[in-house]
Amino acid sequence: MGNMSLEFLDVRLIFVLSMFWVGGVFGKGVKPEGRSLHHRAKNSAVFDVMSFGARADGRTDDSNAFMAAWKEACQSTGRVHITIPKGTYIIGPLKFSGPCLNVSSLTLQVKGYLKATTDLRKYGFGGGWLEFAWLEGLTLTGGGTFDGQGARAWPHNKCPTDSNCKLLPTSLKFVAMNKTVIRGLTSVNSKFFHIALVECHNFKGSRLKISAPETSPNTDGIHIERSSSVYFSLSHIATGDDCISVGQGNSQITITSITCGPGHGISVGSLGKYPDERDVSGLVVKDCTMTGTTNGIRIKTWANSPGNSAATNMTFENIVMNNVTNPIIIDQLYCPFTSCTSKAPSRVKLSDIYFKNIRGTSLSEVAVALECSKGIPCQNIYLEDVHLDLSSGEKQATSSCSNVKAKFSGTQIPPPCT
Repeated sequence: MGNMSLEFLDVRLIFVLSMFWVGGVFGKGVKPEGRSLHHRAKNSAVFDVMSFGARADGRTDDSNAFMAAWKEACQSTGRVHITIPKGTYIIGPLKFSGPCLNVSSLTLQVKGYLKATTDLRKYGFGGGWLEFAWLEGLTLTGGGTFDGQGARAWPHNKCPTDSNCKLLPTSLKFVAMNKTVIRGLTSVNSKFFHIALVECHNFKGSRLKISAPETSPNTDGIHIERSSSVYFSLSHIATGDDCISVGQGNSQITITSITCGPGHGISVGSLGKYPDERDVSGLVVKDCTMTGTTNGIRIKTWANSPGNSAATNMTFENIVMNNVTNPIIIDQLYCPFTSCTSKAPSRVKLSDIYFKNIRGTSLSEVAVALECSKGIPCQNIYLEDVHLDLSSGEKQATSSCSNVKAKFSGTQIPPPCT
């Protein structure tokens, strides 16, 4: 997250998310209206929310119909499809939970326009709008739209100034999922994060459109926490905060062909705020374009970390910066407030980080800032073929470095710092 942001609440948020599972299908679990209308082909079953009483008129709360369809689908066998036809549905908050023991694959085909309820009293602390938990083999697709209707909630976001604030709901949460695919969907105006992954494995997202106004608070496009083998590609993200944020405990994360902006760029962290944070490793960000963002590629860790952790083996390659403030920044004195009391160095070790073929224009005079921990200096930071001109064209951009062992090769504009 960006300036006056909320990364320091990530762990608290993730803990709350992880506590939602209570076993089986949970939520309203209502009995469907009339008989259960669905059809079964060979080894597969199809459940249409309209058959369970959904109105899709943009006025009626269709939550009961969605939960009834989900309950029967999860209790079915073989390949299962849930269809949401075109129309406007008012729903939520809803929790779609497994395990669905006899289901081999579950496809949720969303063609409609889904709108979140705006009554914040219906959401629990740290709760989400739509949550998927403890499922294997879920595919979420169909070209539909998820509208968080965040404009009425954003004035209630006190988190930039109050660390004990009530968290607004994330639009789509995925908790303890395996072998998940989300593809061809649109998310607009989330109240908080658009998409959050927690303890997910083998997760693929592509052809996503995520948007919220540049001034909307904490509307991160995608947040990833304690997950592995995650792949996001071919998506456009324009929000009021990070396009993608990679939190603690992640491994083997690939982010490719993302168009980002406006927003706060692609971030690792913040890391090192809480004890017992897990390491980050195996991150690849490549073939992305940043336009008008307040940061490009940013790695941020808190000073005075309560425990030791590491972020290593990360590659940022073939990134285009168009009028970006802080195109390349490592900040190991991260503090989202106007002042921080602690002067102790960060205990997050950063090493084996590669910036390759980073090019474009910088709005800030310092285009490359490598500000590392004096307690654990950055090691093996490589910059290869970096060409960042000032957007104004008036003079050459500069670099700033401290407590870092960096190696430079190929084109270096701005000139390397010593």
